[in-house]
Amino acid sequence: MTTMTETSARFREFKMPDVGEGLTEAEILKWYVQPGDTVTDGQVVCEVETAKAAVELPIPFDGVVHELRFPEGTTVDVGQVIIAVDVVPGGGEAAAEPVAPAVAEPEPAAEPEAPKGRQPVLVGYGVAESSTKRRARKGTEPPAAAAAAIQGELNGHTTTAVPAPAATVVPESRPLAKPPVRKLAKDLGIDLATVTPTGPGGIITREDVHAAATPVPAPAAAPAAPAVAPEAVAVPVAAALVPGARETRIPVKGVRKAIAQAMVGSAFTAPHVTEFVTVDVTRTMKIVAELKEDKDMAGVRVNPLLIIAKALLVAIKRNPEVNAAWDEANQEIVQKHYVNLGIAAATPRGLIVPNIKDAHDKTLPQLAAALGELVSTAREGKTSPAAMAGGTVTITNVGVFGVDTGTPILNPGESAILAVGAIKLQPWVHKGKVKPRQVTTLALSFDHRLVDGELGSKVLADVAAILEQPKRLITWA
Repeated sequence: MTTMTETSARFREFKMPDVGEGLTEAEILKWYVQPGDTVTDGQVVCEVETAKAAVELPIPFDGVVHELRFPEGTTVDVGQVIIAVDVVPGGGEAAAEPVAPAVAEPEPAAEPEAPKGRQPVLVGYGVAESSTKRRARKGTEPPAAAAAAIQGELNGHTTTAVPAPAATVVPESRPLAKPPVRKLAKDLGIDLATVTPTGPGGIITREDVHAAATPVPAPAAAPAAPAVAPEAVAVPVAAALVPGARETRIPVKGVRKAIAQAMVGSAFTAPHVTEFVTVDVTRTMKIVAELKEDKDMAGVRVNPLLIIAKALLVAIKRNPEVNAAWDEANQEIVQKHYVNLGIAAATPRGLIVPNIKDAHDKTLPQLAAALGELVSTAREGKTSPAAMAGGTVTITNVGVFGVDTGTPILNPGESAILAVGAIKLQPWVHKGKVKPRQVTTLALSFDHRLVDGELGSKVLADVAAILEQPKRLITWA
């Protein structure tokens, strides 16, 4: 790997930034540029997935892409260099002393005969056999040397010696493939030597292995791919299943890993209490129908969730103590004088909870617009980490899946979460008579360290009362 000292006059390196709050790593989902491409300040060069969301990374300077340090699908620590850019295109004055010999310039015949204990490396001599491995730089060494360097990187071995000049080829018995791809081929019983590579530099991809496996029935006990390809996050997992497979193993990473850690931490840290109430929301459904025809709501999506969200905001205004957080380190209850309303959203990458900032200050049309934007952004997989940070309370709508109710787990740092069940036509006693009414069940989970039963009950009762009589929105708001 070229250091900044060696390349400071000509090359600039872009490191993996911390795109969230204290994130330590991110997976490179897709590169939008390749070596030789011209980039400009602010241009998006790649898409990465953090523990919270998929994020596009813009590069902060101009130049020509010299090297991509990591392939797609690699998890990179924050602070590691991911791309090197030639900021002096064409060489200029800084090109007088190139870092490595040109492709057309063969290695001197005597160079392999280095002094004992010293081995030839990609640039000159002087690195012992135990030296740290260097990543091959595309376009700056003979093709055979580049192939050997890539092979060493993919197999986890150190590559220090430069092979013979361009006539040398990589042995056919060791095809180029990343470790997850080798594992996939092994699980599927595919000999990599029989697979036709389509990846850059002759690397065998997961798709190549699956293509080779298509005409051959998979072993009954063979698991599917142990790693998820970058594109798999946008499609159902079932699409990657191998016919006849009895198991599928999916690595826990990215959003799913973050969900698991957060839920375990929340469930075993905050003492949860959940209360339920079943409520007649017939009038709320009528209000929703009327709002859809209201010209002031034109262009925004109106649904029951909008009224439920407004009802919860009003309930918090009437019971502000519920909008708080427990500070374990300082042994304090942090009262929030603002509401960042989280809305749980199911996406191909897993459940995420973006929030509407300062939702308490928004009018009904503004809240409707914010909800619509939040949902569409989540479905497109473009929710930013900032949009998911700083939530105070959350709504999760399990009713869209036909579920009556649930016992939701708190998001870390929040004191309450409201689950909304399916709205169904049910027999209900209304004005002394049994009539068909639109009915739903609400469930409120709260942190019993800072919300007692009385406070939690008041909040849930207020939400239910508003949904039963929506005109209370006017008198209580």
